[in-house]
Amino acid sequence: MLTPSSDLRDALRQMLAVLEEERQALAGLDIDAIVGTTRDKDRLCGALEHFGEAQLDEESRSMLDAARRLNEVNRQVRNIIAANVSRRLNALTGSPQLYRIPKGYAAMANGRG
Repeated sequence: MLTPSSDLRDALRQMLAVLEEERQALAGLDIDAIVGTTRDKDRLCGALEHFGEAQLDEESRSMLDAARRLNEVNRQVRNIIAANVSRRLNALTGSPQLYRIPKGYAAMANGRG
C-alpha cells in the first residue's frame, strides 16, 4: 500500500536519478538529454509541491539534501558552460560583453577554477 511518505520518497528517488542524468547530459553537452531532463525535473517539481514538511522522515530529508546538492552542482556547471560560450563568442566578434560574468565563473571556464 502506498502512503504519502512512500510517494514522497519515490518522487525524490526519481528526482535524484533525473539530476544525475542531467549531470551526464551537461558533461556530454547533449542538448536533447538536457531538454528532456528539464521537462522531467519540472514534472517532478509539480509532484513534490503536494507534499509538506510534516511528511519528511529521515530518509526523505537525506534524499532532499542530496537532490539540493546535485541541483546546485548542475547549476554551477550550466553557468560555467554559459560563461565559456560567452567568452568564445565575444572573442570571435570582438564585441564587448552584454553582461559581466562573475570572476569565479570566468576563471573556471578558462580551466583555472
